[in-house]
Amino acid sequence: MFLSVSIGALVPPPHLPVVDLPPGRVQNPTRLWHKDGVMNGRTRKKPRPPLDAASLEELALFYVGRYATTRAKLRTYLGRKIRERGWQGEREPEIGLLAEKCAELGYIDDAAFASARAASLGRRGYGARRVDQALFAAGVDEADGAEARALAEDNGWDAALAFARKRRIGPFAAESPDPDRKRKMISAMLRAGHSYEIARKFVDSQPGNVPERED
Repeated sequence: MFLSVSIGALVPPPHLPVVDLPPGRVQNPTRLWHKDGVMNGRTRKKPRPPLDAASLEELALFYVGRYATTRAKLRTYLGRKIRERGWQGEREPEIGLLAEKCAELGYIDDAAFASARAASLGRRGYGARRVDQALFAAGVDEADGAEARALAEDNGWDAALAFARKRRIGPFAAESPDPDRKRKMISAMLRAGHSYEIARKFVDSQPGNVPERED
């Protein structure tokens, strides 16, 4: 049995250009013609309605349930969603109040986020200055970040050791570097958030000779 297909289903409207298909390709009549004349199998997504107080809260709960975050990052996320979708609430969106509510309920803990970020960066070989930059970017204030910053300072030597091992610097190098290579190694450690004194001590160490831990 043959399926009868209207020829009009295979031909674009007269105001649209005809697209030549490669040999052996059969046009699917169920696909829609794109506005620029190219046949496209993807249908456009239906525009999402503007946000209101209820849908904004749903977005907030989705975000904090999926990501470890801070109040500042949640405020930024919700603000972006409002700009993308618009707002139809009866009152102005209370983004700050919603972020504080999530913090009160325990869904957000800026201090815990800061400590976890500091520990993670330290294990990856980043020093206290990089930790401070990361907390600032996440919107963690001085009070909530105090313990994390102290942790980064205390673990500074171990972080430098991890960075030197990963980058094969100083005691972990295959051979003693020339002066130009030393300068590049010091620059790398400085960018990683370590002090010049620590960077110099590691870079000047001979291969196989791990420097003694500083007090």
